[in-house]
Amino acid sequence: MHGYSNRTNGRITSQMGIENNTHGEHHSYLYNQHLVQERMSMENSGDGQQQQQQDLAERAYLVQVNGYDSLATPKDLNLPRPLSISDFAPAPMHGSTLRVAYQGVPGAYSEAAACKAYPECEPVPCEQFEAAFQAVELWLADRAVLPVENSLGGSIHRNYDLLLRHRLHIVGEVQLPVHHCLLAMPGVSKADLRRVISHPQALAQCEHTLTRLGLSVAREAVDDTAGAAQFIAENNLRDTAAIASNRAAEIYGMNILANGIQDDAGNVTRFVMLAREPIIPRVDRPFKTSIVFAKEEATGSLFKVLSAFAFRDINLTKIESRPQRKKPLRIVDDNNSGKSQYFEYLFYIDFEASMADKRAQNALAELQEFTSFLRVLGSYPMDVTPLVGSPPL
Repeated sequence: MHGYSNRTNGRITSQMGIENNTHGEHHSYLYNQHLVQERMSMENSGDGQQQQQQDLAERAYLVQVNGYDSLATPKDLNLPRPLSISDFAPAPMHGSTLRVAYQGVPGAYSEAAACKAYPECEPVPCEQFEAAFQAVELWLADRAVLPVENSLGGSIHRNYDLLLRHRLHIVGEVQLPVHHCLLAMPGVSKADLRRVISHPQALAQCEHTLTRLGLSVAREAVDDTAGAAQFIAENNLRDTAAIASNRAAEIYGMNILANGIQDDAGNVTRFVMLAREPIIPRVDRPFKTSIVFAKEEATGSLFKVLSAFAFRDINLTKIESRPQRKKPLRIVDDNNSGKSQYFEYLFYIDFEASMADKRAQNALAELQEFTSFLRVLGSYPMDVTPLVGSPPL
């Protein structure tokens, strides 16, 4: 598929390390946060002076996590490369490659979503969702792609928590039809199978189909769909199948025992695109805005919140509440300050309006009267691409 990276032997971990599957070594690096701030200061003052850039490059250094300093580049390290001054540049424009971080390994649905949103991008695999956020925050990537909702499995709550804990902005969305396949090693038949492994959502989305196929076998959850296929291929497991994409079968040399095994043919996952800076909202095309808030404890307060949208004819496409946890939730607010705070309920709302629209501005102004916490996660173009007839992944 056009736009995919062929790099499959390294991915970013949540500690910003690189996992090298070939040699079993881990090269983890951190770099000074103040370098990012200096670069941003240079950008704000104009084009910057070439001498300043050279000085900054000379002072940039890497510190290996296991305790000793090193400026050497491991020969087998190819994702990502050690940082240079170019890594602190703004998001690439025409003629440059946009780097998009995603959770998983090549063949993951998140990779497909990244390439649908940015066809010419370089996908950057990350070990966890947290690592994808950090990749953008630390300028290792320009964007991150995050699944937030599935038409069968519902919201992916842990990813909404990450949106609160980090200061990235939603700048776009992609709706991706999901076509699951049952994959196994060459020569393996359904009768040989003793277990099926995949992401929990994929297992749930194929439960009835697996039963109809006569696969009354153990089902085990792993971190991602393509990772399940990779695990089977690397270990030559002949009693195990994976639920993953058609592309994962191609990458890892596996056979497709059954195609389109999702219980619902209309299975769609919604992804959001994240960036360090918000985009400028517009009113000349369909926009969506995502917010999160905690309401004041008063009779009828939720009705008043929803009325702020209803009275202005603003359509809500999503509303969901999350109950309070036993421990405080760490958040980043609109003042860019991090803190831990208790909430009885958090409410997530998506509505069809741009923040450039006076109706949306007035609705949120009214909302502030009834909320103890309010944050705009992003105002971004809606994905209006028709889903009918989308090719299998």
